[in-house]
Amino acid sequence: MGSIYLIRHGQASFGAKNYDVLSPLGFRQAAALGDYFAQLDLRFDRCISGELQRQQDTAQATLGRMASQPEVEVDPAFNEFLADEVIRAHLDDLLRIEPNALQILQNAADHRAEFQRLFSQVIQRWVSGEHEKEGLGSWQSFIERVEGGLNRLLEQAGPKDRVAVFTSGGTITALLQLIIGVQPIKAFELNWQIVNTSLSQLKFRDREVSLASFNNHVHLELLKNPELITWR
Repeated sequence: MGSIYLIRHGQASFGAKNYDVLSPLGFRQAAALGDYFAQLDLRFDRCISGELQRQQDTAQATLGRMASQPEVEVDPAFNEFLADEVIRAHLDDLLRIEPNALQILQNAADHRAEFQRLFSQVIQRWVSGEHEKEGLGSWQSFIERVEGGLNRLLEQAGPKDRVAVFTSGGTITALLQLIIGVQPIKAFELNWQIVNTSLSQLKFRDREVSLASFNNHVHLELLKNPELITWR
């Protein structure tokens, strides 16, 4: 059987003007993952990243700690969904029930717990498909884009290939929904648990795919430094 290693990006710059930048801690997390892979003497047949900077930088920082690996290919199918656009589209509805929502969202780094609560409400509305907004891509369209990327990967893979995919939590959530058949909101309950640079492994035979492991972050736990384990 072949293996697909789904790797969430390292910690990005939550609360900063540009979120799509790895923090110094994010680079440390990626280096720790690369060291772990090197200890396993793991060799990938293909390495794929979404086109976001945090995804590509995680790929380079991880692979840079390993012996010779394939060049990183970029496939936008593995990009994260546009969270800012989802929030903006649902903001007016949110403000009707949460008058302080805008202040919390604009100062997310200072209100992490409240931001997560509001973000969860927005995501529930979005994935339900019952609150479609003009100009905003649906959860279903996101699922279809991710599924297209997975299908291309499977079509091109050899029967025993090992493929690394450097991506994001939402993309991994979409793949979980596709592979294990959970409802979207249940998939997102798993999403909130996905650790930065964690590893989820898929096994495949032809077009048949199964989940072998989820959210493995032993490479961080072994370092015995709690600050390395982050979710945003």
